[in-house]
Order: sequence, then structure tokens, then C-alpha cells
Amino acid sequence: MSKRKSGLFLVGVALSVGLTGPALAEPMMNGHSLSPWGMFMAADWVVKSVMIGLAAASVATWTIFIAKLLELSAAKRRATASLARLDAVRGLAEATAGLSDPRDPAAPLLRAVQEEMEQSADLTVDGIKERAASRLERMEAALARASSRGTGVLASIGATAPFVGLFGTVWGIMNSFIGIAESHTTNLAVVAPGIAEALLATAIGLVAAIPAVLVYNGLTRTIGGYRAQVGDAAAAVLRLLSRDLDRRGVKPRLRAAE
Repeated sequence: MSKRKSGLFLVGVALSVGLTGPALAEPMMNGHSLSPWGMFMAADWVVKSVMIGLAAASVATWTIFIAKLLELSAAKRRATASLARLDAVRGLAEATAGLSDPRDPAAPLLRAVQEEMEQSADLTVDGIKERAASRLERMEAALARASSRGTGVLASIGATAPFVGLFGTVWGIMNSFIGIAESHTTNLAVVAPGIAEALLATAIGLVAAIPAVLVYNGLTRTIGGYRAQVGDAAAAVLRLLSRDLDRRGVKPRLRAAE
């Protein structure tokens, strides 16, 4: 009985070693490592350059994502607070006096209206609101452009990364077929490592492109929301201007609080 148990134990050990040994070992074929790092190191210099470029593009995507997410989150918080403050004041002078943060999106809008009021001090009321609205429209567009900085890179990565990866794949497969011709054999095991290395370039291209597209779409929606907030702030400033014009009559003058 004891010999039978010991025999079963040895069989179990042999099976466990046979199952776990190959799984833990690095996959190899004809002396070529089939791990991602091994395929990268064995790849042609063109394919390797493509992989490095795509990896750099992926790092740029996540860097832009983190930076823009922090920037837009802070900008939207400031815009929300600024809009609430503009709705609470009675006139432009009070709104200008309440500015405490130079990054407040209402600051350039108020400055634009203030400059228009000063330049139109000797003119009638009729065209002031029209010229102020034109200034606010341009300032709103400038703020929108500033909030969109960096997103064009994401669009470029998302659009071109799959094709760059495909170029690396085509180049690697071309080299593999050249290897078939030089070796005078149709044995797939001879060229399989080279084909696998080439296909890795396409995989890295997709890894770079898919997050870039998703991040670009997400940031575009966030920027659209911020632009709507800036538009609301511009409308609030224009309402304050209209109130001041109605109060002050024909030749209004704006005096910002010191």
C-alpha cells in the first residue's frame, strides 16, 4: 500500500512539473524569444523605430490627458464661481472690484468692456452695446482657443498611429518573406518570429490610437462645457453693461474700484 501511495505521489509531482514548467518558462521558437520585450529587441531597426515612436505617442497622450484634465477642472470651477458672482452684482464697477483671481475668466471680459466704455466716453449710447458685444465675442473665442491647446496632438495620434503601426507591420512581414526567399524553405517556423515581431507594431499602434481617440472625445466634450460657461459669463457682463447704460444716460463712464 505504501509503495502504491509513493508511486501516485511521484506521478502527481511529475504531472505538476510538466504543467507548470512550460507555463513559467519564456516562450521560445528557433532561439527567438516570443515575449513582447524579446520580440521588440529582435525586431528590425525600422520596426523598432516605429514601436519606439508609438510608445512615445502613447506617453504623450496620457501626459496631455492628465494635464488638460487638471487644467479644465480648475477652469470650470473658476467659471462657475465667476458666473455666480456676476449674477449677484448690480453693475460693472462692482463686478470689477470683486475680481480677486487673475485667472478668472470674467477678468478679460470685464477689461474688454471697460476699455470700450473708456473709448466711447464721448459717444452716444446707441453703438456702445454693439461694440462691446463684438469685443466679448472675440474674447470668448480667445478663451476657447486657449482651452483647446494640446488637443490637436491627440487628434493626430488617434488618426495616424494605426497607419504608422501598419507600416511597421508591412515592413516586418516584407523582411520575413525576404528571409523565406533567402533560406529556400517554406517552413513557417523559420519566419514566424519575424511575423510576430511585425504584428507587434500594429498592436502598439492600436494601443496608442484607441486611448488618444477616447481622450480627445472626452476633452472635446469638457471644453464644450467650459465654452458654454464662458458664453454665459459674457452674456452676464453684457447685461451689467446694459444696466449701467440705462442708469448713467447718454455719456456713461466706468470707474473700476481701486
